[in-house]
Amino acid sequence: MDGVSRRYDQNLALDDVSLEVEPGTILCLLGPSGCGKTTLLRIIAGVEAPSGGAVLIDGEEVAGPNRFVPPEKRGVGLMFQDFALFPHLTILDNVAFGLRSLTKPQARAEAQAALERVGLGQYGHDYPHILSGGQQQRVALARAIAPRPGVVLMDEPFSGLDAQLRESMREETLAIVRESRATCIVVTHDPEEAMRMGDVIALMRGGRVVQTGPAPELYRTPKDIFAARTFSDLNELPARVEGGRAATALGSFAASGFADGTEVIVCVRQGGLRLLNPGEGTLGRVLDTRFLGDVGLLEIAVDGLDGPILARVREADMPARGAEIGVSVDESAVLVFPAHDD
Repeated sequence: MDGVSRRYDQNLALDDVSLEVEPGTILCLLGPSGCGKTTLLRIIAGVEAPSGGAVLIDGEEVAGPNRFVPPEKRGVGLMFQDFALFPHLTILDNVAFGLRSLTKPQARAEAQAALERVGLGQYGHDYPHILSGGQQQRVALARAIAPRPGVVLMDEPFSGLDAQLRESMREETLAIVRESRATCIVVTHDPEEAMRMGDVIALMRGGRVVQTGPAPELYRTPKDIFAARTFSDLNELPARVEGGRAATALGSFAASGFADGTEVIVCVRQGGLRLLNPGEGTLGRVLDTRFLGDVGLLEIAVDGLDGPILARVREADMPARGAEIGVSVDESAVLVFPAHDD
């Protein structure tokens, strides 16, 4: 994607987006609703044309000022959010639908092979309505990979599934895509899903790419407070930089790169708070507790702060509601951003 833009009347849905995806890589387009993820995917697929810029596959322009290649000739497989299966066609015919360049026997053989790869070979002569949501998802995947595309595009493919099924389908899909060696672009609004699936994540906001990189890079060194909020649950504390440090009620933290007097926001990850005995660290009182399975979420009032902070701790370490505790901060869980970034 080279400077891709898309305008609808006065609305700019994509603004000069440039991304390069290496062969065999899984790229996740991550961001809130309306940030341009699906629009970019549709332009790559050829369902829409860009208003500016170009899309190139293997160095060949497929959409841009000089050329527009129709979707069926791009070597791209598309997997929709709602599966988009034809109810009047058998499952085998659904998968074979895009294999127009082959003879009918060849298309059916390829479709059957794709169904076997997703574990549904025995359902070829049935119709989609008999399948569960997860099985329909597999049929949609089989249809996307049956033509052996160089690029597979997925638009929030697991959003309609329940949590347990979503996790198993995600792992199965990943295995099949990697086996096919296709380059894959996945649209998602779920940061955890992006981190689990993507070799690379492109974080989007307002039609632009905010930051691109592997998950550890985006998590540990977010470019701005929006990126930090995307990947972490944060406590945000206003502060002023003096002597290269930002002082808060939870302690003083390094703020390199900021001039003295700069207003900043000190972001402390909820998992970076440590509970101590009363009299150690900063004095706090547990206002509320929430059981979340393996972890507990604590709401803590701290001397010197106008509002409570939230901490995530092991469920076994949860203190009782109303208990007085000491609080300290793991400095590796602290990020500092200019206040105007908010």
